[in-house]
Amino acid sequence: MARNLEAEQVDQAPIAAGGPDLAAVPAPSPVKELTARALIAGMVIGGLLSLCNIYSGLKIGWGFNMSITAALLAFGVFRLSRALFRTSEFQILENNINQTAASSAAAISSAGLVAPIPALTMLTGHTLSWPLLALWCFSVCLVGITVAIGIRRQMILVDKLPFPGGIASAKTLEEMYAKGSEALVRVKTLVGAGIVAAVLKIAEAIFRLPKLPIPGAVAAGGGKASLYNLGFALEPSLLMIGVGGIIGFRAGASLLFGAIVGWLVIAPRAIDAGWVQTGPADGMWTSSVLQWLLWPGVAMMVTSSLTSFAFSWRSIWNGIRGGGGLKGADDGDTGEVPRRYFLGGLAVALVASMVLQATLFDIGWIVAAVGVLMTFGLAVVAGRVSGETGITPVGPMGKVTQLLFGAIAPGNPAANLMSANVTGGAASQCADLLHDLKAGHLLGATARLQAIAQVGGALAGALIGAAAYLVLIPDPKNQLLTAEWPAPAAAAWKAVAEVFMKGFEAMPAGAVAAMAIAGGLGAAMAILEKVLPGRARVWVPSPSSVGLALVVPAYYSVSMFIGGAIALALGRFVPSWSARFLVVIASGLIAGESLTGVGIALQKMLFP
Repeated sequence: MARNLEAEQVDQAPIAAGGPDLAAVPAPSPVKELTARALIAGMVIGGLLSLCNIYSGLKIGWGFNMSITAALLAFGVFRLSRALFRTSEFQILENNINQTAASSAAAISSAGLVAPIPALTMLTGHTLSWPLLALWCFSVCLVGITVAIGIRRQMILVDKLPFPGGIASAKTLEEMYAKGSEALVRVKTLVGAGIVAAVLKIAEAIFRLPKLPIPGAVAAGGGKASLYNLGFALEPSLLMIGVGGIIGFRAGASLLFGAIVGWLVIAPRAIDAGWVQTGPADGMWTSSVLQWLLWPGVAMMVTSSLTSFAFSWRSIWNGIRGGGGLKGADDGDTGEVPRRYFLGGLAVALVASMVLQATLFDIGWIVAAVGVLMTFGLAVVAGRVSGETGITPVGPMGKVTQLLFGAIAPGNPAANLMSANVTGGAASQCADLLHDLKAGHLLGATARLQAIAQVGGALAGALIGAAAYLVLIPDPKNQLLTAEWPAPAAAAWKAVAEVFMKGFEAMPAGAVAAMAIAGGLGAAMAILEKVLPGRARVWVPSPSSVGLALVVPAYYSVSMFIGGAIALALGRFVPSWSARFLVVIASGLIAGESLTGVGIALQKMLFP
């Protein structure tokens, strides 16, 4: 694809003394790609956006791809810099380096910070200092990056997988540089939405704005429980509305359906049976109900994700059969990482992962080696599934490894969680880089320079993300699995490890039967999603969303449903405006509240 080059007018010297002056002719600017400012911008922007994914991950278990957000922010910053300080144009390939580094940094939450790391602390009390936690997260990312470098040619150039996220990033960058004024409007919209969300979050913290109860009551415990007791309220927050705007109406409606079934049907029966203790009549009972309801919710999320993953068997087989390597068709593509550097980097990443598993978590060398070898194969599979569908199966990857290590090292939660941490985190980073490399390929970028940017971004994300996690959650055992920090991803990882560690008899009363029913329903809904025709499929609730609704307070589901409904209405009535600004506004709301929430936590820590 042709690169966008800006032409500059330059003065030319005369041909000879006394000869005519040449007219000024346009000369192309030198193509810039891996510049210091592009890399630093990506590391800084990505580091800040990593806080958003950690914050939302601990709230709802989901993170978001920040490539386009980072590209818009950098575009706006350097346009402002050019206007104020007359700096040179921030070119499209520089911005591609920026978004590559930023997406790598923002994805650090998938390296364990919102799932296996807090799960291990809750189970065993094991914690890591900031330097060691950052080193661990960086090592997980490094494994995924090296695998992605090795399979780039096969998946992008030979198999020509679509990688939808990469295509979206490339098209957005092209549009930004073709229509600069439009990009600036979107940047202003993004920043404006972030400011609105930040102001509301600050007001909530200062004035302690209450949640607005939704009227109504249900029978529970021989009496009545108000909807407010069971978490049905409107919270003074825009974060979840922004999330709902991104995930769409079907997922939002599924969340609301799951909240109604879980909190208004199942929870009252658990209270009647004496399995759940109620709280004050004028308060919310979400924390106590969550401790029981998370078991069927986790079962549904696990079975549905594994069932959906199984339907990708062709991608899995293709990944195993011809997962990649550095060889491929001779299509003239340049910029690959030299083989000796790739092999050396792969050896360093895999050995470092084994050493850190052994030294930080006391995992045996054989177990660590098995985990690392599995990581390579499953990261290839995850990359192919993500390339074909746009969805990275991080959860299923981790669960597959957890199930394996539950058999290899029963009763060892560190092996169960942290070996799976390597697999899931590396799979996520591998897929993330492949989407970025797809964007770079379409834009004519150099793959090895993007790999450098990805490593730089992972380093920035690890340093900033590990610090943010420790600031937000200094006491995971008491802070998590609560109404404030439901941490559904951590709950799922902890539940699987706990079953292998203690057995089903350690579960709360009634939880095993509820898990069996919810697990069966999750698998059934996942099958229906795959086999029903398109029109019928939309009426099947999303099983992962229904399961999530059982693991987070009901007011989160209500807010995400509102966001999804707003997105549906905007898409119907103002489709052009919605296509331009919906995701931008939603991303701004998420970023604004997340960054402010981290800032408030830091302020409380420094000035208690």
